[in-house]
Amino acid sequence: MGSLAAQRRKRVRILLIAVLVAALGATGTVLAVTRPDLGLSADATTTATNPAPPPVLPTPQVAPVPDDAPMPTPAGLAAALAPGLANPDLGTFTGVVSDAATGAVLWSQGPDAPMVPASTTKVLTATAALLALGPEHRVATRVVRGETPGQIVLVGGGDPTMTAQPAGQPGFYPGAARLDDLAAQVRNSGVVVDSVVVDNGAYAGPALAQGWFPADVGAGYIAPMEPVMLDGGRLRPLEDESPRSATPALDTGRLLAAALGADPAAVTVGTAPSGAAPLASVESAPLRDRLGQMMGHSDNVLAEAVGREIAMKAGMEPSFGGAVAAISQTLVAGGFDVGGLTLHDASGLSVDDRIPARLLDRALTAAAGDSAPKLRPLLDYLPVAGATGTLSDRYASGDRNGAGWVRAKTGTLSAASALAGYVTDVGNRVLTFSLMSNDRPPQVSRPALDALASTLRSCGCQ
Repeated sequence: MGSLAAQRRKRVRILLIAVLVAALGATGTVLAVTRPDLGLSADATTTATNPAPPPVLPTPQVAPVPDDAPMPTPAGLAAALAPGLANPDLGTFTGVVSDAATGAVLWSQGPDAPMVPASTTKVLTATAALLALGPEHRVATRVVRGETPGQIVLVGGGDPTMTAQPAGQPGFYPGAARLDDLAAQVRNSGVVVDSVVVDNGAYAGPALAQGWFPADVGAGYIAPMEPVMLDGGRLRPLEDESPRSATPALDTGRLLAAALGADPAAVTVGTAPSGAAPLASVESAPLRDRLGQMMGHSDNVLAEAVGREIAMKAGMEPSFGGAVAAISQTLVAGGFDVGGLTLHDASGLSVDDRIPARLLDRALTAAAGDSAPKLRPLLDYLPVAGATGTLSDRYASGDRNGAGWVRAKTGTLSAASALAGYVTDVGNRVLTFSLMSNDRPPQVSRPALDALASTLRSCGCQ
């Protein structure tokens, strides 16, 4: 013990000397000191260059909003929004603005009218997921023995984020499971693989939802919903809107077969034998990470997979119908009024979805308030205006008043655009909002919506 203490004291002395030397070097100070005790000349002098500048101290630039920040008045807010609301580019428009701290509605227009929500639907999917599933919830992809020697079965569990990128290279989704890990586990099991079967039984129902268009697969907006795929079914794994595969599960099985020396052309779809011996398993990133990816990129495939996770948790069929029923049921259990809600998917890609602006805003005020702490991460998942995700190219030029202040989920379809999120106004009051435009192309309506959110930032509105 004495020896160890001595070593620690020695290391501390060395560290202090090193810090002193570094500090002297940084200030540029040169000393010549008279030290008779060390035999220095009595006529030695002390000289110095310019004194060191004052130290630079950290100054926090991000601080909590004050509790006593003034709340905008409904009359002031209505007056500030009026010029923007007169813009015909908004088309058929509804909206709600609320005080985040109290939940009080400060302004609304048609709040209960069902509107085509586009990808703001993901706000409700994320809300239901946070209420129903733990933040550490993961999805497994497994390999088990098949019916014959040398046959293996790839069993999808509902994770679309797995990647087949080469070792050391990330796939589209950071932290995702890797196909090469599955292959390595199978090789280590000692099984010599001669055929691969893919089991898609974890999902039920059709692979495309009502209100989707088959052309959206090739356009890169969606893949057929199967419980195993690579990089969300992207044919170019690192591109967000890459064209998607029409057969994502078979593609995954074929790449696994190739990695194990089996014939990719012989991969088939089938069912794992009951009680089949496990050979390998990998897990997705935790839900908290996948929700951030879903919201930031407005990832439709990931949203549909999360919707099925909610359905499985609720004991419902893992299909489009089961997912939307589970989302609605979870919201009702969480105290939300779902009147006017009609969903056919969990992503908002369906042109037949309908959500009232009131419901989107209620989800956001719940996340911002103190009544539902499970929902607080929802605020962090929202893109930042002019900086991240689907808002990175908005507020980046022209009217930059909302840049860095507006955080919101976007929604875009051919005749619909929406924006739902929150903003801190110039008086340091946090406001939630849901702004929904229908019957206008997004290139027309989006600037008008952005202007309204920017007004909320600059208003104060006393």
